Amino acid sequence: VPRSLEGQEVYKITDIIGSEPDLGVENLKGSGLIAGETSAAYNDIFTMTVVLGRTVGIGAYLVRLGQRTIQKTTASPIILTGYQALNKLMGCDVYSTNDQLGGPGIMYSNGVSHLAEPDHLRAVTAAVEWLSFVPSARGGLLPITDIRGIDEIERPIDFCPSPNTPYDPRYLITGCENEDGKWLSGFFDKGSFQEALSGWAKTVVIGRARLGGIPMGVIATENRTAEAIKPADPADVKASEAVIQQAGCVWFPNSAYKTAQAINDFRTEDLPLIVFANWRGFSGGQRDMFDEVLKYGSLIVDAFVAYEQPVFVFIPPYAEIRGGAWVVLDASINASVMEMYASKGSARGGVLEANGAASVKYRTKDLIVTMHRLDDQLKSLDAQLEATEDSETLGKVKAAISDREKSLLPVYEQIAVQFCELHDTPGRMKAVGVIEKDVEWRDARTYFFWRLRRKLAEFDLRKKMIEAAEVGRGVKAMAPLEASALMKTWFVASPGMTEAMWNDDKIMLQWMADNDKLLEDKVLELTKNCVIQEVYQVMTAGGNTAVIGTSGIVEGIALACEAMSQDEQEKFKAMLKASLQL
Repeated sequence: VPRSLEGQEVYKITDIIGSEPDLGVENLKGSGLIAGETSAAYNDIFTMTVVLGRTVGIGAYLVRLGQRTIQKTTASPIILTGYQALNKLMGCDVYSTNDQLGGPGIMYSNGVSHLAEPDHLRAVTAAVEWLSFVPSARGGLLPITDIRGIDEIERPIDFCPSPNTPYDPRYLITGCENEDGKWLSGFFDKGSFQEALSGWAKTVVIGRARLGGIPMGVIATENRTAEAIKPADPADVKASEAVIQQAGCVWFPNSAYKTAQAINDFRTEDLPLIVFANWRGFSGGQRDMFDEVLKYGSLIVDAFVAYEQPVFVFIPPYAEIRGGAWVVLDASINASVMEMYASKGSARGGVLEANGAASVKYRTKDLIVTMHRLDDQLKSLDAQLEATEDSETLGKVKAAISDREKSLLPVYEQIAVQFCELHDTPGRMKAVGVIEKDVEWRDARTYFFWRLRRKLAEFDLRKKMIEAAEVGRGVKAMAPLEASALMKTWFVASPGMTEAMWNDDKIMLQWMADNDKLLEDKVLELTKNCVIQEVYQVMTAGGNTAVIGTSGIVEGIALACEAMSQDEQEKFKAMLKASLQL
């Protein structure tokens, strides 16, 4: 800008734009654009980052925005600022390598990196194996593997946990060898399980596996105590490494977040999901409440609400779901895709554990009342107490009653606990409608394979029905459960089919295969009916809506006729005359 200096006109430089692009904030705008597109891409396509070298600044954010990350264990830090710049900022050499800031010891342990591999080849191999579980496009067909020669579809599950004995929950998924070296098969196909995020929040196990060749997401509860390690920051001279013991069968802030993160990843991979649930609840102590366990627990519900593929929540043998843990897993969260099951006989579910319920609902005074109602000796002593007037005898009877109550109390306490536990059984869960079925663990693989196949076929037809109904703004969109109910009426109306057969997965699959052409015709008929209803609503709406709508329909028909061939026009005119009886 022009200025006057000592009587002379000079120019003051206020801004330097430069002749070359990409010198300053325009770089940051471009980075913001990339960040926004990467975030949106997570829901639109399969996103993954394989980190094989240093990733800095916006690059580090893009790694996280893509969510799925495979990090090489050497010379591949994910950082915001290099260690030299931080040392200069603090005025001393605090950090010696970038790995202290964003190496696998940090990023694999905090859940940013899903997998850590030692070299380029293994990192790329892990990426290819991950891709083998995912459809080639969002909403596409699942990549089903031929497992002949590897495993059998309809086989029993050999591994079964023992009551009150901690075990590795991965054995439920993969199977294991027993003490004699004999292989005990698990739920999924042998050798198909690929675990992810194993360095973070170790009280939950997540990964991908195949059931009869069909890829699935899987989440399981760690029932053993795990350690959470928080490293000491070299920049803080007072800091020290913290090792926190985390009990099994409990959701902590990090493990709740890991569960929600896994559900979202499986959703955007279009994978069906099974949860082997064994949670007693959320950790509600002061530290965990401060660390936002409530927030991360809520994210689990958010993730289930958005899920579109089949979800099975299964309580394994000798496992339990209690209190708040049940709330975030209940099938009513997203009834159109979620179903709950329990292992026959040994699974448990309830608000409180049996001991806690008994201490609240069956206190000592209530037990004493029950004793006097049921025990013959106490009933006899009560009769003597009423009939006795002598003070000395009265004292003896009261003492005898007190002694009898003390001797019976431990027995009745056990009975009370057992009585409360019988309210938590799979039989009662099924009776009150909170689970679909109690399944024998040994037969669970076969049952869920056919259930999964049926659900995938049902969801595919249901999707076509919903899309068929989305033809006009005036017709209410068909909800997924409404589509399933309509499908059921088609099934029951078929010759030889009954309402009871609807729950038989094999019969349902066979019916869909035998009536493929009929079902296509019914979907087309559904589309036609929705169009009819739309036109009818517009033309009978009354007022300006009817006038404008009718005019729009006539003009639309006229435009469509102009685009038709001569033969098509003649056929259309004949159809119009027949329908309107002109």
